[in-house]
Amino acid sequence: MSRGINFKNIYDDFYGAASEKPEISVPESKKKPLKNEEFSVETEVLSEESELAPVQTASDETKKSEEPKEPEKSGMEELEELIGLSTVKHDVEELIGLAKVQKMREEKGMKTVPVSLHLVFSGNPGTGKTTVARILAKLYKEIGILSTGQLVETDRSGLVAGYVGQTAIKTQKKIEEAMGGVLFIDEAYTLNQEGENFGQEAIDTILKAMEDHRDKFVVIVAGYTELMKNFVNSNPGLKSRFNKFFEFPDYTVDELKQIFKLQCDKYQYKLTEEAEGAVKKEIERLEATKGENFANAREVRNLFERIITNQASRVSELEDVDEERLTTITIEDLEDAIADAAEDEDKLKKGIEDIEEAVEIAKKSRPKGAGIIRR
Repeated sequence: MSRGINFKNIYDDFYGAASEKPEISVPESKKKPLKNEEFSVETEVLSEESELAPVQTASDETKKSEEPKEPEKSGMEELEELIGLSTVKHDVEELIGLAKVQKMREEKGMKTVPVSLHLVFSGNPGTGKTTVARILAKLYKEIGILSTGQLVETDRSGLVAGYVGQTAIKTQKKIEEAMGGVLFIDEAYTLNQEGENFGQEAIDTILKAMEDHRDKFVVIVAGYTELMKNFVNSNPGLKSRFNKFFEFPDYTVDELKQIFKLQCDKYQYKLTEEAEGAVKKEIERLEATKGENFANAREVRNLFERIITNQASRVSELEDVDEERLTTITIEDLEDAIADAAEDEDKLKKGIEDIEEAVEIAKKSRPKGAGIIRR
């Protein structure tokens, strides 16, 4: 053990030994009781950041606690606020009503009719399938069907591995994440591909978990309507467990316009009268020329993002920027966005034409009688 500094010797050298100092008597009435904290020494190591940081006081905490917090909305309130989807909303309300009554009967010791909560969401991209799945998870928790109510989103890549035996392990991890909540599998039909077994291994693992852990988690599979029907009908186990289909229709032009306005309101943007008219015409054009890959609300959100990107580029070059300029979208911002969209569309068409041309060249150059090699 290293030898420490003898503070007593230093003290004695400076003040003199204790025996040499006159004794000062203090009357008992003048003596004050000593508190432990009078002898405590506090040390604190400060980093450069902490030295500069403002001291947080009790009043700061009080102010934070006094700040009004927006009350959390119920699942039904969130559902009603969604634009369009009247049929889906009705189906959800019926399902939740049935599940709620069955839960009441169970709590009173009455017989209950087994109700499958596993669902098929079918429809085109951008029609609100993921959003409704998240709301359903919340509703299931609110009525006591699920314990935690989280939504775990995944697709084929999140379930299927590249080697035999690993897919079951990978899929099981996703199932464990979803316990107490909802496992949402997008483009689920990709698990059922002809000529490979990895997807089937994932399906078998999920079906077994649904049987072993009844009422512990819910599975929602989603994708294009016809492909999802084929997917469910391809397997007796899937068909018996997924007997409820929720069809998500494409949004109408008016609903797409409402979605764009909702984005503007949410992020505090406003359009000039000229820009607003141009936005409506662009949305009408997008809907009128839509193909099978039209992404509905996603198309509108992409349009909105292109517009605000162009607006930001324009405003960033200005010297005097006030709140009005930060929040206003002009026709100039929209014209650039439409030009960008048209350019992207032309590139896509050109890419498809190039692929088709390459296929034709391959067909012509193939020797007669030669078959196409399939992987």
